Amino acid sequence: MFPIQIVSLVHRYHSRDKEYYRLIREIFGVHARNIELYKLALMHRSASVCLADGTQLNNERLEYLGDAILEAITSDYLFIAFPRADEGELTRLRSKIVNRTTLNTLAESIGLDRHIIRHTNGSSIQKHINGDALEAMIGALYLDQGYERTNRVLINRLFVRHLNLEELIAAETDYKSRLIEWCQRNRQTITFATAHDERYTSQRPVFRSAVMVDGIEVGHGVGDTKKQAEQHAACTVWGAFSDEAGDWFLEAVDRL
Repeated sequence: MFPIQIVSLVHRYHSRDKEYYRLIREIFGVHARNIELYKLALMHRSASVCLADGTQLNNERLEYLGDAILEAITSDYLFIAFPRADEGELTRLRSKIVNRTTLNTLAESIGLDRHIIRHTNGSSIQKHINGDALEAMIGALYLDQGYERTNRVLINRLFVRHLNLEELIAAETDYKSRLIEWCQRNRQTITFATAHDERYTSQRPVFRSAVMVDGIEVGHGVGDTKKQAEQHAACTVWGAFSDEAGDWFLEAVDRL
């Protein structure tokens, strides 16, 4: 009688799912216990399997779970990596890591995009399909391996190997450039109306800046210098210029 461990290994490397076992081992460095979880994580809703009771099987539920796990692990990671950062700094940096643009890049860096199961043509595939699949894989990893193992895998195999925190931090502080790039990409006209605020009577000058997108004021800020005022103004509105919020903003501008 063969030990159960040997039988399990034979099943992994000689079953019809051996390519999935290999993929999980290469990406996460773990031996999958329940390979069906990872297979489901790679199934985009366009390739959903319909059960007899009408239930649609795809990766959306795992994506929901993975999103929460990723945010918790990222918070843990940043809390330890930046002991002097305040709550606002940690929150902004976390949002930069877990946003769809970064997740898409991470998914492509580890080759996950080549294994997603989908039944759509290139023009109709949603732009965040790779990042969504990565979140679903994180959800599967959590269910299969537990939180502590998932924590170590994400930090050591994803964050350390594929994230440049210095670049993220630098980008996080230059809100003006990022806002200008966003407007240029979406064909919006952006201007900063900045001037010394005469109402302030302190010895050092104070500047006030207003951000105008297509002639509409969308935010403002103050600072000791013109540059600081414009960065502060850009920072106050940056959250509305990414992903779904940005799409909503464009529609609002068009209506106006």
